Amino acid sequence: MIYLDNAATSFPKPPQVIRAMNDFLERAGGNPGRSGHRLSVEAGRIVYDAREAIAELFGARDPLRVIFTLNATHALNLALRGILRAGDRVITTGIEHNAVMRPLRALEREGVRVAVVPCARDGSLDLSALRDALRPGARLVVVNHASNVVGTILPIAEIARRARAAGAWVLVDAAQTAGVVPMDIEAMEIDLLAFTGHKGLYGPPGTGGLVLGERVDAAMIEPLMRGGTGSRSEFEEQPDDLPDKFECGTPNGVGIAGLGAGVRFVLERGIETIRAHEVALTRALIEGLSEIPGVTVYGTRDAELQTATVSFTVANRRVSEIGLRLDEEFGVLCRVGLHCAPAAHRTIGTFPEGTVRFAASVFTTLDEIRAALDAVRRIVQV
Repeated sequence: MIYLDNAATSFPKPPQVIRAMNDFLERAGGNPGRSGHRLSVEAGRIVYDAREAIAELFGARDPLRVIFTLNATHALNLALRGILRAGDRVITTGIEHNAVMRPLRALEREGVRVAVVPCARDGSLDLSALRDALRPGARLVVVNHASNVVGTILPIAEIARRARAAGAWVLVDAAQTAGVVPMDIEAMEIDLLAFTGHKGLYGPPGTGGLVLGERVDAAMIEPLMRGGTGSRSEFEEQPDDLPDKFECGTPNGVGIAGLGAGVRFVLERGIETIRAHEVALTRALIEGLSEIPGVTVYGTRDAELQTATVSFTVANRRVSEIGLRLDEEFGVLCRVGLHCAPAAHRTIGTFPEGTVRFAASVFTTLDEIRAALDAVRRIVQV
């Protein structure tokens, strides 16, 4: 089996992730922050250790500004719903995932004004159009760090600089870049960063978070949910303290234990080392696919400008056929279709059919890439 669906979820997981989750259930399965006994205290320590690891990875100074969520979609909804009000103006791009577009379209029906800045067919952002959209009064800019369809990495630092000059906050969807591309939220002037745990951070599904930058006043964000936090239990109002204001109910302790181990795996391996490995794989994919007659590769076609996510189509062949044959005949697992990002496919010109998407990871080898390329070549030649 050759697994090339890491943009959907990473596989395999590092052994230490599985060990951490087993250890949590066997040794520290208490409810963190809810009791004073040893199991609760140990569970709380594991959750806080994960916050510290995530803060270190993203350059956040205060681990308490790491808010745990179910995934990046949950984190994005928390930020969008918590910040935007009727009459506010929000700016996004033409390459976004439905985790951004669906909440924005719902908010639009409630009176929020949504401006979509176009992207080029390779997924790159038109910065002059962004400048025009960023007239005074914009409340928020929400943008993905890299496309989940073509992998194109956007210039977040420049986007954030322009947004700040216009008085807007910047919310970055880092679902595709967390653990894959180096980032520092303070150096890059990111106000809010949404991440998921089960992709480039090699944690389990059901984990993710929202990191609040130093400029963000948490008092200006409404919680998405309210409930028990284990703190300020004498009051029936949600506490204002971080992270409790945005975290209620029993947390996914076992998942967070696995996420913390995944983040430490990334930190120990070195994100620059991971990035260099994935750039080499991406270059091989782009070059190999481009040499196959009838194959069209989308995106920048420059491995330095994208993640290890490569989309392609085959002339006069359905993407569903290509994906099925790759799986059943060659053991190559990938994803086909619209990848929950119809706006992106309209931008690159592949709507409504979509593309075949290969997405490598730190565990993918060059030999596996060569075998996948050979499989595509053999399918196309038939």
